[in-house]
Amino acid sequence: MQRKPKETSVNLSVNLGGMAMKNPVTVASGTFGAGMEYHDFVDVAALGAVTTKGVSLNGWEGNASPRIAETASGMLNSIGLQNPGVAHLKAVELPWLAGIGATAMVNVSGHSFDEYVAVIKALEEAPVAAYEVNISCPNVDAGGMTMGCHVPSVEKVVSLCRAATKRPLIVKLTPNVTDITEIAKAAEAAGADGISLINTLLGMAVDARTRRPKLARVVGGYSGPAVKPVALRMVWQVAQAVSVPVLGMGGISTGEDAVEFMLAGATAVAVGTANFVNPTATVDVIDGIIDYCESQGVKDVNELIGALQC
Repeated sequence: MQRKPKETSVNLSVNLGGMAMKNPVTVASGTFGAGMEYHDFVDVAALGAVTTKGVSLNGWEGNASPRIAETASGMLNSIGLQNPGVAHLKAVELPWLAGIGATAMVNVSGHSFDEYVAVIKALEEAPVAAYEVNISCPNVDAGGMTMGCHVPSVEKVVSLCRAATKRPLIVKLTPNVTDITEIAKAAEAAGADGISLINTLLGMAVDARTRRPKLARVVGGYSGPAVKPVALRMVWQVAQAVSVPVLGMGGISTGEDAVEFMLAGATAVAVGTANFVNPTATVDVIDGIIDYCESQGVKDVNELIGALQC
């Protein structure tokens, strides 16, 4: 049976860098597809936004298997941004999302500066509310270095994307850096309307009996409950360092988790790994936020943003 959020008098609507959301909950890119597979379980249109899986100009095959490994408190993935390309997204997923009345934010990926721009230009006539620019991609122009780890690369890719669109531009940061605030400020200065964080932490898993890594590429992106304290810390730091809104994620599986991120400074939150173990996690989180607000006498969810008392 398809779940919908419960009725409430609490104002749940937020504005993420120019993208109006009916509630502060979206999904982490790559954990929800474009929502089609989850629509039997939850009313996908009832989410604040649907963040699509990362899309590139042309299809990517992704990495070799095995590319997912479960850990004690989360999971590792090395999918490699597998996707069928932007033309397929425009022909299939985006029309479906528009048809059910969902708010779509497209996660844009690329292996070069030009590819990011090309993907955005290809989507400018499509029903898209905002772009989430994934700068955790390896830049082939710089020998495979991750774009989001280097201030000049961040400034260049964000400024090029900014010049290509007037739509809200939410820049997604990698946590695998020394100073997350330095990267966030560079993205803001280059024209970002919001900051999204965190992407996965770099990790690995070993099978002691076979003496082999559990992922074909040895290392992968670590996500799930174990990363939440790191994600909360980074969201709190970035929210104090920039003036644009923050989309927080990393280990969120309950409404109270989401509230903690909002208190730390996030305007909206994304549910990621929890979707793999609980297909109704998104609506559970929305309902949990409602329960918190009603029990605490909060009439407007925006009151929670940055209300942490340190």
